Amino acid sequence: MDHHIQLASPDDYPRIMEIWVSAVKATHDFLTKEDFEYFKTAIPEHYLPQLEVYLIFSQQLAVGFASASGGNLEMLFIDDAVRGKGYGKALYSFMKEKTGLTSVDVNEQNLQAIGFYEKLGFRKTGRSEKDSSGRNYPIIHMSLP
Repeated sequence: MDHHIQLASPDDYPRIMEIWVSAVKATHDFLTKEDFEYFKTAIPEHYLPQLEVYLIFSQQLAVGFASASGGNLEMLFIDDAVRGKGYGKALYSFMKEKTGLTSVDVNEQNLQAIGFYEKLGFRKTGRSEKDSSGRNYPIIHMSLP
């Protein structure tokens, strides 16, 4: 798997959101249409500008992105077209080395993501009834031992 990782800029937001849509449609079938549309607008307007976001590229095309803050992996999304090919693990490894992250919050209904993080050594440490935006999507808190 040939790849490179670089810091994203606002010019990358349209591609970031294409990746997000592809990944969420493949893994977040529990999201309501209204919440999907809310996040699709809120992420580039409110979340991305506050975060240091990194892109992983295959050849010249961005195929995933991630961000961490305060030791927590805030987001890691891989385009559905290349899921399962090692880009998520490569991006996670880069983010861990770069930021020293030790925790991640995962939607309880996203069993694929929970399994992915468990394979990387994370363990469930808690649960919240609502997500960070107050919506009714239970969150599993996970940490490295």
